[in-house]
This record gives sequence, structure tokens and C-alpha cells, in this order.
Amino acid sequence: MRYPEYLAQKFCFPPFYQVDLNPPDNALSDPVGELEARLCPALDRAGIRAGQTVAVGVGSRGIAHIDGFVAGICRCIKQKGAAPFIIPAMGSHGSATPDGQVKVLEKLNITPDTCNAPIYPEMDAVKVGQVFGDVPVFFSSRALQADHALCINRIKPHTKFKGPMESGLYKMMVVGMGKHEGALAYHHMALKYGFYNLLKPMGDTILEKTNLRLGIGVVENAHDRTMAVAVLSARDMAGGEARLLEQAKNNFPGLPFDKIDVLVIGQIGKEISGSGMDPNVTGRTYDLMEDDFSQSLEAKRVVVLNLSAQTAGNAIGLGNADIITEKVFQSMDYEATLMNALTSMSLRKAFIPVRLPTEEKAVQAAFQTIGPLDPSRVRAVIIKDTMHTTRFLASHALAGEIKKIPHARVHYFGELEFTNLGDLKY
Repeated sequence: MRYPEYLAQKFCFPPFYQVDLNPPDNALSDPVGELEARLCPALDRAGIRAGQTVAVGVGSRGIAHIDGFVAGICRCIKQKGAAPFIIPAMGSHGSATPDGQVKVLEKLNITPDTCNAPIYPEMDAVKVGQVFGDVPVFFSSRALQADHALCINRIKPHTKFKGPMESGLYKMMVVGMGKHEGALAYHHMALKYGFYNLLKPMGDTILEKTNLRLGIGVVENAHDRTMAVAVLSARDMAGGEARLLEQAKNNFPGLPFDKIDVLVIGQIGKEISGSGMDPNVTGRTYDLMEDDFSQSLEAKRVVVLNLSAQTAGNAIGLGNADIITEKVFQSMDYEATLMNALTSMSLRKAFIPVRLPTEEKAVQAAFQTIGPLDPSRVRAVIIKDTMHTTRFLASHALAGEIKKIPHARVHYFGELEFTNLGDLKY
């Protein structure tokens, strides 16, 4: 590949420091046991009895202990003499096909064997109501055939909007349990009514019109470990989720900077964030009706080096970067990425950025396309992904700031090194 002269030359990167943040670790010692202790009595209060069936909605998110949680849910239901079955509740993920969604669950170690319950991946949905006069509300046909339904999801800040409830149980009901039709209806009409303004009444309609009895909300701390588990009844869902969201925001692991020149992200993926890379970390959002996340971070250049293995080629979010590697481009399943982008009405997230053949050239281009700035003055940060921000590399220009960060350990890392293939050594 031919480059401009400045990019063709060998580049001398500035020294970097390794920063380890150590916020308090308030994780539960036995999160699955905590869930079962809360769920078993909640099943009685919800009227779940022996001989009945219970649909368990499970999404595609990379939640800590998700396989143990789902197995525990099925175990509790069986202890009541009822029969659980699992519904993939993930909108368009897995290319919006039954086989694709089963494979997504398999990657999370959620199978009939591990959970001792069958998986019914049919995509059929039934219209159960309508809001604002023109917005249909859908719910899984298979879930409606059960006597009862429940769902589980992590509660966290959303990657598109802000409100009393964002990414959590209401989203799981509307977009997940609503299957592909529900996801399309919500994302399409949210461009008219607003994401939160539409989410709340659609979720309320599901709680009123369907058999969904319980929602299990999980909150993770800055170490990506479970710090809270709540079992919420339909009546308490809205208020309970809002409280859990505040807890999640107070423990969200963002980067401790306002403005930098270069942000290098090791990998993006659907299990990392619904947007591939979380704008609550990167500050990057571009699509219609998305709220402004720039108060999180402002980065002049964002570089993506790779796709995660678990994303299975879904490269949604790469369009929020400026530069990607050829490795990202070749690993991308464009059909899965496009399906996700069209369903969520987030076309920009499927755009193809500038792509360069190696990680070394991608990082070098970021340093050399921000103007006449000496490398020693470039404020650069390198992270594994947007879920893991408690350990990162920071360039020499940030040395003064990182040494003032509370609970941080700072070690000299040295200049960046790359393999013969141009991959970053880190």
C-alpha cells in the first residue's frame, strides 16, 4: 500500500505509562446464590405454580455469570414444579435468525444442557397493543404460549439516550421479548417520539397486556463484577429499574479524562456494548436523535484495532471510529453488521472508516493526522475495550494528570512496540 511520505516513514512514539485504577470492589461474593435466594420467594408471589410453564427471556449481552444466572433461574422454576424454557430475547442480533440467536446463546454457555431447559428460538411475535396511536407493541409468540414469562438483563447507561431507565429491563421487554418486529418498531418510531419517551409506554403496555411477571436486574461495578441483583415484579419494574440505573451510573468505569488527542481501542464487539464501543466511554455518537455523550470524553481520533471473538463478525460501531485496521475489515460479517444497523436505525455505526493494513500504521496515522503536534505532546490513551477501563496505557503528555488520579497505580511502560506483523505488544 502506498502512503503519504509522512506515514511511510518509521514513527517514534512517545513513552507510555501503564495505569491501574483501583476503585473499591463491592462485588457480591455469591451472585448466583443471591439471585436464587431472591427469586424463589418472588416466584411464589408472582403466582407461579407446579405444572405451569415459564418462558425465560435471555439476551446477547456479555453479563458476568450470565450462564450461572440463567441456570439458577431454571433451577428455581423447577423447584416449584414448573417447567422453564428459554427464549432468545435479542431483537436483530444473531442476524435475526433462530439459528443465529441460538449460536449467540451458545457463545455465552447458555444451552439446553447447561441450563437443563429447552431453547425455543422462533422469531414470531404478536402485536399486543399500540401506543401514541401509531406505534405497535410486539411480544414473543412462544413466550405468550407459556403460563408466565420473565426476563433478565444488566442495568447500565444506554449508548443512545439518557433517561430514568436506559439499557435494562424495559429495553429487554420492548426490543428483546418483542423480537425483530418489536426492535424495528421501537427504533423506527423512536426517531419520531424519542428513545426514552417511547420506551416507557411500550414497556408499560407489555406489562399490562402480556404474561410477563418478573424482571431480574443485574448491576455490575467498575471491575465488571456483579454488585447487585434485584428481582422486580411487574408493578415495581419502572421504579426499581430507575434505582438500579442510578447505582450503575455511580459505578460506571469511564476514563478519567475530559479531552485527549488519540483513543486506541483494542477491540469492539456486541458483547462489549450494544454499540460495539460504549459512547459513555468514547464520547462518540453521530446518529439521528442520539443524545450528546461528549461530556464523557472528547477524542480527536479514535482507532479500532480488532473485533472481539464473541461478536461473531458483527462490527456495529466501527463507523464511530476514524481509523480501523485491515484485520477489522476482513473479520467483519457485513450482513450481520448491516442488519444490526438497519434495525437500530443507526446507519453511521456501519460506516467503513479509513482502514490501514496493520495496528502500527493505524496508531501512527492517528498521531500524524491531528496537526503539527510533537509526539511528546500527544495526549493518547490505549484501552483493551470499553468494558475494561481500569487498566490502560497513557502517553507521556498525560503523566502529570495520571499521577493525581485517586486509587491509581502508575508504572513506566516505555515506548510502544510492535511485532513483525505490525501488531501492538501490550
